[in-house]
Amino acid sequence: MRESVRETILGIIGKAVAAADPHEAVRRHLSRSGSRLVAGGTEYDLESFDRLVVIGAGKASAPMAVAAEEILGDRLTGGVVVVKEGHAESTRQIDIVEASHPEPDSRGAEGARKILDIVSAASPESLIIAVFSGGGSALLPLYPEDIDFDDMRDLTSLLLRCGATINEINAVRKHLSLVQGGRIAQAAGGATIVSLLVSDVVGNPIDVIASGPTCADPSTFTEALSVLEKYELTELAPVRPVERLKRGARGEIDETPKPGDPALQNVTHLIIADNDLAATSAAAAATQAGFRSKIITTHLEGEAREVARVLGAIAKDLVLQGRPVSPPSCLILGGETTVTVTGNGKGGRNQEMALAAAIAIQGLRDVAILCFGTDGNDGPTDAAGGLVDGNTISRAGSVGMDASQYLAENNSYEFLRAVDALVVTGPTRTNVNDLAVVFALEGLP
Repeated sequence: MRESVRETILGIIGKAVAAADPHEAVRRHLSRSGSRLVAGGTEYDLESFDRLVVIGAGKASAPMAVAAEEILGDRLTGGVVVVKEGHAESTRQIDIVEASHPEPDSRGAEGARKILDIVSAASPESLIIAVFSGGGSALLPLYPEDIDFDDMRDLTSLLLRCGATINEINAVRKHLSLVQGGRIAQAAGGATIVSLLVSDVVGNPIDVIASGPTCADPSTFTEALSVLEKYELTELAPVRPVERLKRGARGEIDETPKPGDPALQNVTHLIIADNDLAATSAAAAATQAGFRSKIITTHLEGEAREVARVLGAIAKDLVLQGRPVSPPSCLILGGETTVTVTGNGKGGRNQEMALAAAIAIQGLRDVAILCFGTDGNDGPTDAAGGLVDGNTISRAGSVGMDASQYLAENNSYEFLRAVDALVVTGPTRTNVNDLAVVFALEGLP
């Protein structure tokens, strides 16, 4: 692949990420004029509130908090936001707590306690601006006394490796948490809550984003337990979390607040950035770069290597039949895949999808496939994903690398690194799922 083509492709994805900038997203949806605050078209009279605080958690929550602080100004009375280590930004009145992600730690627990203390001191005369994004689930690790960090680390690792969806994982997390699944809103004493959400979940279900700290939870203890049973984890998982889920399923522990709960009646949720926004911006940038672009879906799900086969089939139609649009063309698919880990390698869902896609398009001319995590962190690696073409596998073969063996070992990172196909951006401080982009390059200047 020519370096100029690679730069063009990475420029397109850069504009997609920029469109989901969380600071600007807050400013698009929240504004203030004097004592008049407008959030998503709803007006709030700040004179009617005696307390105004900001809370939140997630990879994108620091710039969201900065924007909220800029807008609220002297009306703000404090706040706490928990962010991934290395993602903090400077604020004046909001306490930014850095914590471990994806593995929970005591800093995250302390941040969660501070948030719970703030909302527990609220009243019907309080206004809470909540800023949540992807990553919020792991960054608010406040559990019942009978569950510790090791329990949750081990359980989360099992869930991530077995191929469970984020919806399934968060159903379990919500029922082992003291703050998620609507518990924060439940503790807020009838305060008015405006939750601004940067969505990293396919379809934008608000109860799944950051495990829904301020919204009703439609899932149950029984459903959470069924997730472990579905993936045959009941006997493998730590005993204490499993026992708590079983007790909840028997009705011995109070359920999370459900739709219609009066404690949540003063809560409003606004999706301020999502995968559709990023995909739309990618399509516009591709068109500007000379491609005929089209969004295929923003609801892409499934096992990464199986989805890659579909990407390969799409690439073949683009190049060989010129459909659904003739080259130079760009087809965009957004969503989030999963990986069932059976090997001992290193990688992430986007890198695994890129490696499998490289196999699917082996030998195909004038085609490239980009698989990219918009947060800049794909799995436990420093890469955001991979960019492959029809020659990737032959380049690997020339140095004795067997792509199928690397895929079997879930070792996509090492494979892509060896053939210079990794995409490394560093943390983007946003998170709106993944983008898989198929390019037909013939005719591109």
